[in-house]
Amino acid sequence: MSTGPAVADDGGSGLASFRRNVWWGLAGTVACVLGFAVGDWVLDPDVPAGLRALTGVATAATIVACGALLGRRMRDQAPSAGWLVTAGGAAVVAGVVPLAAGNFGIWSIAPAATVSVLVMFLPVRRAWQSLGAALVALPLVGLVTALATGEPNVAHAVWMPALMVVAFGPAMLGMVRAWQVTARLDDARRLAGQLAVADERLRFAADLHDIQGHHLQVIALKSELAARLAEVEPARAAEQMREVQQLAGDALRETRALVQGYRRTTLDAEIANASRVLAAAGVAVRADVDADLAASLPQAPRSLLGLVVREATTNVLRHSRATRAAIVLLPDDGGARLVIDNDGARPGGSRSGSTNGDGSRTSSDGTGLVSLAERLDAVGGRLSWVSDDDRFVVTATVTG
Repeated sequence: MSTGPAVADDGGSGLASFRRNVWWGLAGTVACVLGFAVGDWVLDPDVPAGLRALTGVATAATIVACGALLGRRMRDQAPSAGWLVTAGGAAVVAGVVPLAAGNFGIWSIAPAATVSVLVMFLPVRRAWQSLGAALVALPLVGLVTALATGEPNVAHAVWMPALMVVAFGPAMLGMVRAWQVTARLDDARRLAGQLAVADERLRFAADLHDIQGHHLQVIALKSELAARLAEVEPARAAEQMREVQQLAGDALRETRALVQGYRRTTLDAEIANASRVLAAAGVAVRADVDADLAASLPQAPRSLLGLVVREATTNVLRHSRATRAAIVLLPDDGGARLVIDNDGARPGGSRSGSTNGDGSRTSSDGTGLVSLAERLDAVGGRLSWVSDDDRFVVTATVTG
């Protein structure tokens, strides 16, 4: 099965936890089935001690080697030659010894489990073809051995190996496929968030180009004309330079207006943009905003709340693994309270930050929030944030 793009360990995120769960599920299945099935035979005093010891060691080696190979597969790493030889050799011994002793019930378990682990490193089509080959080969070995040794229950010698291949193979390939799809969806979610941020930057760059491009081009042409006229027609040169001055002033005013509109957009627009960007990044957003309350706030507090929404949204896209977020604006003691909550906080304990009433800072978790906290404090507001388990909550309050 193709390995696809490697996924880095993200230090405790949901994706890493899912990978560990898949590994434990697969490795645990191999260990439990082999341990319980072969264990009874290994502990049977009627079986010669030498055969029991050899089978027990081979089964344990098969479990360890399969676990190591599964770990490499879950990290999209190629199988090492040492573990391949160990898994293959141990599985052969763990199968041949019980088969030679006439136990047609357990001999195929270790080979079937090992084959199911090894085919995970093959492309999808070759993996299923290999399982199909094992589904034919192992029952054929059981059939030939049963006929050669005079085993009366030939059917049992055939269907038991087939059952083991069917039990191990599709289940393991399915779990690995689920892991691959999850990893690719997570990559797509992150990429969507990055594209949404890039789209906003391009929009601003295009607006800036539209304003500056025309003015600068005309300024360059008129400056060049003024330089040519400076000696022969000073009056016309001066007129051209006055037009250049006017054009430069117009460009400056329009640029300031653009920047102010970008930085001081309305709270409603910021919430709508945050909802759109987060949704594009795969985050389910719930916006509960009192529109009349937002419209009644003074310009300065309303603009600062818009910046809080923007900063919190940026933090979610860049630093979290959120799947859900909520943006709530409610009345609060004659003013308003904005709460932005998401479930994507990084693990590592509770963290919080805010500003005190006198403007001094407490613990911080990012310079962007700290700067906004200081600006809100200057207009009589307050900004705080707290991270607890997987939740990160930003709360801003302003006076009306």
